[in-house]
Amino acid sequence: MPQEANIDELDQRILHALQNEARLSTAQLGEQLALSQSPTWRRLKRLEEEGVISGYRAVLDRRKMGLSVLAMVHVGMDSHDDKSARKFEEAIDLIPEVVWCHGMSGLEDFMLMVVARDLDHFSTLLMDKLRKLPAVKSLRSSFSLKAVKDHVAIQLPV
Repeated sequence: MPQEANIDELDQRILHALQNEARLSTAQLGEQLALSQSPTWRRLKRLEEEGVISGYRAVLDRRKMGLSVLAMVHVGMDSHDDKSARKFEEAIDLIPEVVWCHGMSGLEDFMLMVVARDLDHFSTLLMDKLRKLPAVKSLRSSFSLKAVKDHVAIQLPV
C-alpha cells in the first residue's frame, strides 16, 4: 500500500486550484496562493514526485466526440487465478471504447465504463469483443441515462 503523502493547507490549495484548472502556470498558481513562483514550483514538483499529482488531462465531452452511449458493464469471470486476471486486464487495455476498468468485490469481478457511438456500435462491441475476452463468464450492462455527478476531482478541505 502506498505511503500517504504529507499534505499541508497550502498543498491542498494548490491541488484544489489545479483540479479546477490544470492549465494554470506556476506564476498564475502562485498569484492565486499569494506565493512567489519559485516556492510554488517547488511545492508542485514535490507533489508530482510524491505521486500526489499523477498526471494532467484534458476532459473531453464524449457527446461532442460522437459517443452518445455510456454503459457500465459488469463482468463475471469463470476463473479467478492470477494468470486469467492478467490476460483479461491486458486484453481490456487494447479496447479503446473501454475507458475505465476496476476490479470489484461482490457478485462480479470487474466493472467497465464503455463509450460507444450508438446502441448498434455498443452491441457490436459487446458481441465481438467483450464477450470474447479471456475467462469471461457473464456480462451485465447498464446504460447511463443522466449524469448526476460527473467529475473526478477529489474534494479537499480548503
